[in-house]
Amino acid sequence: MMRSLWTAASGMRAQQVNVDTIANNVANINTIGYKSQQASFKSLLYQNLQSTSTNNAGENKPVAAEVGLGSRVAAITSTFTQGNLTHVENPFSVALEGDGFFQIRTESGELQYTRDGSFEISPVANGNMLCTSDGNPVLDAYGNQIILPSNRVATDLVVNQDGTLAFPDGTGNPAVITDANGRPVKFGIYQFNNPAGLSKEGSNNYSVTVASGAAVAENGNAAVKQTKTHQYYTEASNVDVANEMVNLIVAQRAYEMNSKAIQASDEMMQQANALR
Repeated sequence: MMRSLWTAASGMRAQQVNVDTIANNVANINTIGYKSQQASFKSLLYQNLQSTSTNNAGENKPVAAEVGLGSRVAAITSTFTQGNLTHVENPFSVALEGDGFFQIRTESGELQYTRDGSFEISPVANGNMLCTSDGNPVLDAYGNQIILPSNRVATDLVVNQDGTLAFPDGTGNPAVITDANGRPVKFGIYQFNNPAGLSKEGSNNYSVTVASGAAVAENGNAAVKQTKTHQYYTEASNVDVANEMVNLIVAQRAYEMNSKAIQASDEMMQQANALR
């Protein structure tokens, strides 16, 4: 079998993954907190055509005689640049400006992280619990569920830029909510040394991996730049439509060229088989 068939086929497979990645970006243009992804590639092994590369005089040639065997996908990397902030009418929606992530707890008890701040409230025994659209509780800086007091109107909630939650006290100065230990109730916001290494769990959620490193809490940590919170806002996707369309055209053309290489190899084999 000709090397070119396998080489071109590997290029088609790689470009198909590239198109899939671009399509996923385009599909999530309106997904809150979505971060665009980009596929990167690397070459496969090279085959030596000559074990010793010399000229007719026995002198070494300046270049080796090697032929490549195609390409493959090396990684699909997320770009965690800041998305535009979009104003909404939901008082429980909070956008992050900075590198932080909200911490939530899933039904299985696993801690996950998200940039999607389109929160809602769910009635519980002692008040109203702040949760995601999937019903997963949002956690405060101490790992506890955020419960809004039942004796206050939930829609009067005030979220300060430092992530603390408060209610109006009638004097024009919102009073910060405190927990059972007298500590201010504040969003649990965390950063990662390598956010691109986070595992994508769907529903705009991420989980910690060895590659991402452990979650670094912002609360009381002067070593990290604090993330600002903006109430009545959500963070839009950071997908650039123009760039994605250009990338899609380039990927499509690369796919077509690889298919042409397969057709050319097939025609060459037909001619070789037709020799008498």
